[in-house]
This record gives sequence, C-alpha cells and structure tokens, in this order.
Amino acid sequence: MRRLWLIFAQTTTVCLAILFIVATLRPEWLPRRGGPGSNNAIVVPFFEASPSPTGEGGATASYAAATHKAAPAVVNIFTSKDTPQQPAYPFSDDPVFRRFFGEPDTNPEPVSSLGSGVIVSPEGYILTNNHVIEAADEIEVALADGRKGKATLVGSDPETDLAVLKLALPNLPSVTFGRAEDLQVGDVVLAIGNPFGVGQTTTMGIVSALGRTHLGINTFENFIQTDAAINPGNSGGALIDAQGNLVGINTAIYSRSGGSLGIGFAIPVSTARQVMEQLITTGTVTRGYIGVEPQDLTAELADAFKLSRKEGVIIAGVVRGGPAAKAGIRTGDIVVSVAGKAILDTTTMLNAIAQLPPGEKVSIKIVRGGQEMEASVTIGTRPKPRREAQQP
Repeated sequence: MRRLWLIFAQTTTVCLAILFIVATLRPEWLPRRGGPGSNNAIVVPFFEASPSPTGEGGATASYAAATHKAAPAVVNIFTSKDTPQQPAYPFSDDPVFRRFFGEPDTNPEPVSSLGSGVIVSPEGYILTNNHVIEAADEIEVALADGRKGKATLVGSDPETDLAVLKLALPNLPSVTFGRAEDLQVGDVVLAIGNPFGVGQTTTMGIVSALGRTHLGINTFENFIQTDAAINPGNSGGALIDAQGNLVGINTAIYSRSGGSLGIGFAIPVSTARQVMEQLITTGTVTRGYIGVEPQDLTAELADAFKLSRKEGVIIAGVVRGGPAAKAGIRTGDIVVSVAGKAILDTTTMLNAIAQLPPGEKVSIKIVRGGQEMEASVTIGTRPKPRREAQQP
C-alpha cells in the first residue's frame, strides 16, 4: 500500500511539473475559460477614450483654418548693413608685408540679418521688432505668395522694441487684430515666422503666462509668455489665437543654446497697436515723464525706512529741474499711487506715467517720514532713448 502511495505522489508531482512548464512556455496549448461557447466568461472592465474632436465633415479638428487666415500676412524680412571701409594696415603698401599677410580686405561684405513681420493693413504697413531692422541700410520683404519688395522705415520705438515699415505693393493681405485682454493662461496660440531662414513656419503652444515683466528685455514690458516654439528669425512674427487673429508680436526667447526651450515672449497686440498708430501718425512715440529714478521697494528697504507697507516705489534720484523736482518730490520719497492708480513696483509706475499725456497735471501720492501726502505734478515729455548697440 505504501508503495502505491509513493507511486501516486511521484506521478502527481511529475504531472504538476509538466503542467507548470507548459503553462509557462506554451500557454496557448492549454484550454481557456470563457472562450467561444462558454457561459462563464470573465469580464474585465476598461475605460475607453472619448472620441477626438471633429470638425466639419467629421475630419479631425486642426488649426489649418487659423493658419490659412493669418499666414499670408506674415512676411520674411531681410536686412543688410554696409560696413565701413577698413583703413589700410600699416605697411600695407610694402611688397614684403603683402607677400606674408596678403592683400588687406578694404571692401568687406555687407552684414545681413533676417526676421519676420506682419502686414497690418492693405496700405502696406508692417509691424516688426526694432532689433530686426535697427541700423539697416536696406530692408527687403518677401511675402508668402513669393512676391518681394523694398520696404521703407516709417518709425521705430526702441523702448518697446517695435517698428513700422511701409511696403508699396498692390493687393496686400492683412492680419485681423484680436484682443490680447481676452487671453487666458492655457489658451492655444500659434507662432508664425521665419525661423533660421528656413521659410515660413507655424508652431503651436499655449499661453504659459501673462503680464511678464522684470525680464530686462525692454524698458516697457508686459509680455505674453508661450511655449510655442520661437527661434531666431521668428522675431517680429505673428502670435495668433485659435481663430487666426493677431494677439502678439513674437519678440524674444529664453535660451541657453540659442534654440527654443519652450519659453518665448510676445508683445501684446494692444501695446503694439498703440505704438503703431503713433508711429504712423507722427513717426515717433510720445510718453509721459516726471524725471525720477525709481527703485522697487523691497522688504529690506521697507525695514530700513521703518515702513509698514511693502508695496510702492522708492525715489532713488530726482532729475534737477524736472517735473518731479518742480513739484517738490525728493529722494527717499515712496510713491504709492499715480493719478489714482496704485503703484506696486517700478514697472507699474513707468507704465502708468508713460500713458499720461504731456502737459497734464496729475496727483501723485507719496509717503515721506511715515506721513502720506500728495504732490501735483505736470507731466513732461519722455526724452528719446540713447542709441544702444545693435542686438545680436
């Protein structure tokens, strides 16, 4: 009896081992539960993705209509600058010098650069960045339909890095202006331009942030930040919304390599339109000015001046004979409001004063020695900025 039990146990062990090997190596050899004709099938729950959004005719939704609407108005801008003739090297007339060093290059090739622009009216006005056309001797514009023409500079504003050109060609397309004020973080936007000179290119992203300041790019900053790919050559191109309306002018990127890292900045169309209208009308931009050197009120400065508030702008310097000096504003005063508008930092103050028309008398609330007081200041005209070195 014991022998039979041993035989049974060994047989069972061998069968289980064979079953394990088959289940591991050849599971398809084993019968399945819940197959065809089975009434005890195991039901596994799952979640099915919702159908993709569809456009007209059941096609997958895209931004082709928005691109088709705006792209014809986006142009490529090619500029050239003649470099001054290089003076002859010392001993350049010496035949021995020429034998070893060759002929001096006294007629170097002109320096060229490229960027983008946006046609904003059928009359041929083009919005672009100031750094795209700065110091250019010749400006050539290439349209998306293949036409080319010479453009003239109507006016530029280095403090917002905007410029307006005029192109004399017939039947020009123009972009439709949108409302940058309606943009929200997360809205889809498209960037159209000429990156690296490869030709017109459209990239897609979202609005990453609004009202970006303190970037050190322009004097007056209020940027739209986007992760739509913006690269060298996109400067001056269009940032459009999902309906194809212009909401910004692509201006700058944050990059350590020179290429897009998903942090791009565009000037809101509201700012661009104000500057454009002044440049077209008068050829220049007029801004308010009071003649002070503002500095952000930090927590350390607030403690040093024994101030209870942490918001405002401290006056670090006053221009002698300027509007602020005539109104009695002194170094060390804390500006808390201008014309009834609360001042949070230097950017808020610069923008608030710049929007005031010269000659207007406004009330500026300051804090001096812990006491609030008001100064009546007659707004002056902001001086033109000094010509700075050309941006790379």
